[in-house]
Amino acid sequence: MGPGGLDVPLLRRLWLYVLALAVLFYLVAPIFIVIPMSFSDSNYLTFPPDSLSLRWYRTFFGSEEWMSATRVSLTAAALTTLLATPIGTAAAYALNRLNAKPQKVFYSILLLPQILPVILVGIGVYFLYTKLSLINTLPGIVAAHMALATPFVVVTVLSGLKSYDLSQEDAARGLGAGGFRAFVDVTLPQIKPSMIAGALFAFITSLDEAVLGLFIAGGSNTVLPRKMFLALRDQIDPTIAAISTLLILISMVGMALFLITGNRQGR
Repeated sequence: MGPGGLDVPLLRRLWLYVLALAVLFYLVAPIFIVIPMSFSDSNYLTFPPDSLSLRWYRTFFGSEEWMSATRVSLTAAALTTLLATPIGTAAAYALNRLNAKPQKVFYSILLLPQILPVILVGIGVYFLYTKLSLINTLPGIVAAHMALATPFVVVTVLSGLKSYDLSQEDAARGLGAGGFRAFVDVTLPQIKPSMIAGALFAFITSLDEAVLGLFIAGGSNTVLPRKMFLALRDQIDPTIAAISTLLILISMVGMALFLITGNRQGR
């Protein structure tokens, strides 16, 4: 115990807590600026707003262009999640069954889309899609987003598998269950929280991806991040703040659902 009855180890770690709070504030501070700006009645982005209004939310929901981009983004994000989650889960399961050296090699290959700069991925995808006639198509958008989202699923599910005893599945097989049945009945329920987390990451990754959208998502298949970027380039419209607030809300709701599901799974 230190002077005044304070715990000495706690005092030694105090700087770490202060640093963590400073980093957290740095990451969260933009939210407390964007959200108030979305309720401004001004024609320009101003903080703090002079008066409060839902004007820019009405503008967003009343614009066919914005609604069309939103529908494309939500559709692409949903399809990306539905495809990337089982593929990433299968890849993580296969990796977990490999020996250490081949596991590291294949794991590094699967993480390449996360390691490479997205601008380079976008350029490569653009030239590939030009030859395949996939530019400005929904299947092309989903396939490109899957390349970025699947590694998130692999990482989260593999983490869940690392803490799971595979001998339980082997025991189920020894009792006569087939490989797929043993996985579904024994392994899947125990790694479900990791799969849900991976699906959430996949959905947000797809919904938030702007760089690939600039290369491959245009015309009638313009995604919301591309539309937002072009709107910022042409004119600073407070509608962007309203859309950003809605995207923040979607992320927060998704995280809340994940925590609720995880708590129920734990109980």
